[in-house]
Amino acid sequence: MEYLSGVVERITYFNEETGYAVIKLKSKGYHDLITVVGNMAAVHVGAIVALRGEWKVDSRYGKQFVASSYEERLPATVAGIEKYLGSGLIKGIGPVTAKRIVKVFGKDTINIIEEEPERLVEVPGIGPKRIEMIKKAWQDQKEVKNIMLFLQSHGVSTSHGAKIYKTYGNESLDIVRENPYRLADDIWGIGFKTADKIAQKLGFDPNCMERCRAGILYILNQLSNQGHCFATLDQLIDETMKTLDLEREKIEQCIDGMVENGSLIRDEDAIYLPPFYHSELGVARRIKEIISTPTPWKVNDVNHIIDRIEEQNKFKYDETQREAIKKAVSSKFMVLTGGPGTGKTFTIQGIIRVFENIGARIYLAAPTGRAAKRMSETTGREAKTIHRMLEYKPPQGYMRNIENNPLECHVLIIDESSMVDIVLMYNLLKAVKNETTVILVGDVDQLPSVGAGNVLGDIIDSGQVEVVKLTKIFRQAQHSTIITNAHRVNRGIFPILRGKKNRDFFFIKREDPEEIVNQIRELCVKRLPNYYKVDPIDDIQVLCPMQRGITGAANMNRVLQEALNKESRYIKYGGSIYKVGDKVMQIRNNYDKNTFNGDIGRIANIDLEEKRVDIDFDGSIVSYDSSELDEIMLAYAITVHKSQGSEYKIVIAPFTTQHFMMLQRNLLYTCITRAKNVCILVGTEKAVAIAVGNNKIVKRNTMLDKRLKDPSTFL
Repeated sequence: MEYLSGVVERITYFNEETGYAVIKLKSKGYHDLITVVGNMAAVHVGAIVALRGEWKVDSRYGKQFVASSYEERLPATVAGIEKYLGSGLIKGIGPVTAKRIVKVFGKDTINIIEEEPERLVEVPGIGPKRIEMIKKAWQDQKEVKNIMLFLQSHGVSTSHGAKIYKTYGNESLDIVRENPYRLADDIWGIGFKTADKIAQKLGFDPNCMERCRAGILYILNQLSNQGHCFATLDQLIDETMKTLDLEREKIEQCIDGMVENGSLIRDEDAIYLPPFYHSELGVARRIKEIISTPTPWKVNDVNHIIDRIEEQNKFKYDETQREAIKKAVSSKFMVLTGGPGTGKTFTIQGIIRVFENIGARIYLAAPTGRAAKRMSETTGREAKTIHRMLEYKPPQGYMRNIENNPLECHVLIIDESSMVDIVLMYNLLKAVKNETTVILVGDVDQLPSVGAGNVLGDIIDSGQVEVVKLTKIFRQAQHSTIITNAHRVNRGIFPILRGKKNRDFFFIKREDPEEIVNQIRELCVKRLPNYYKVDPIDDIQVLCPMQRGITGAANMNRVLQEALNKESRYIKYGGSIYKVGDKVMQIRNNYDKNTFNGDIGRIANIDLEEKRVDIDFDGSIVSYDSSELDEIMLAYAITVHKSQGSEYKIVIAPFTTQHFMMLQRNLLYTCITRAKNVCILVGTEKAVAIAVGNNKIVKRNTMLDKRLKDPSTFL
């Protein structure tokens, strides 16, 4: 083992996820800067570090010092202190502010910040508000550094140190030592596997009940992320045995205990997490209650009203559309479904007109901001997101509920209902009066919701509510190859890949994954913006079957960011670079920020001093601390699953046999139907054929249809 010390001159590379860093070190006795590699989670520019490790020669990068451990000491020179403070270490202090502080206090700067921070008022441009920010940030970074070093000493990723401290404060280390499995429950982004790794390093018994309980919750949450509302008992036991390497008897004992204390709910052979159980029962109960309440509308002749609307507007509804409008008026709960070009929007407009004609108050909503915006545009009436309509306010939750603050409408129309998961549907129906007419609109052939449940499909399959399916493709839509191909794919027929010049659907044959990437880059950067006069970032969306791989969304994002965004202002997080102007997507519901999974925005500003990123979501600016950047991802390219409920002027999608596991009919169908004006597939005909031929849909563990058929299941 060898020793090395010196001043950190710069950090060449740092991975937030692993703590792995490449630094340049200035060390006494060495003429050139030394390259040091290793896990150095809390290291900062300007710091003095003492390292233990070995010298190695890398075939690509040359001689390096591979650090196995390190200690950080505060810099002693004026220049070192200035560099240290200006490195982004302290929120509120950037290079300029650091220079001003050091100019006033010199070598005493660190002591002043540590012991007499009020004296910072002596520095020009620093007021009381900035001083409070610096005081808090200085204390926080000390605590975070302790956490990071603690985690690193146990061989664990340290990217979550800031989040741990933000959640637990000064109790962080005590809580981690006492029960690291709490991290998986309390902190988003820290999963069971990370918590388990910490626990094992701390010497926790692999057979302890805390580990078994945490593992069971982890598996059920994983299954819910795959769309399941519950696990069968055998499924849960088998998965737990495989994941935790525990005896069956131990797991059964643990499940029984968790059922007894209410952390799990057992319904015959199904094991639920409580939110999903109560939501499933609640949705079934509320639908039955709404259906059983008579409609308040006594309309003698709906046909006459429809005739009048047709005459006033100089158009005609076809037979199925007219039937849908009449059923909407006579039903209490109805589903309107159909593929693209079948007139769903036209029919919704007709339903709205008839209800307005008889004096009904109508609310319109959709699961996402984009879907709500599109609904507003097509109907000419205000549509809100479901969350906004229900007035979600953290930490209280949804302000709208049937007990004391119900939705004051006669008719509620929800578009893109296939995206609504079981928990959101329950919260929605809890706010609906029994007298209200509920109309769900959606395409049941699209991918199901990202969250747990198969709500729209289950409601239709139950046979307990009125369902109108539009199938006729209207003449104007027949000219669209996008719509033609969507319906062909849905019926298991290979799409038309070649045709007339002025078409809206194109296929570019490319075999090699690198060629596919290069082709998509050229389309996004030059060909499509020049030909269609569109914005390459806002108007073009790359949709990928998968996140990983050369043609996956992650790599496509890196390629397109480099090609489309030359902005110099950036911030690094988790191996990703975020620049001002980048298109990004929110990837979890954050009720505090009022941003939700799937929301797309643009980075408006990056403040390196305050370590803050401001993102513009359709005119609303939302601020993120640098530790919260794992909630967003670049969105030049996204997965098809993430595109649900959205519509884009131009869609480009790679389809290659590399995506074999994800090549499914409903995925290709969803991909094509996201395109408004132009859809371009780049890849191989074989991959497209595999997708068209694969209609195997993984059945989700849900019992909503059963509960709707048999009311005794929720009594």
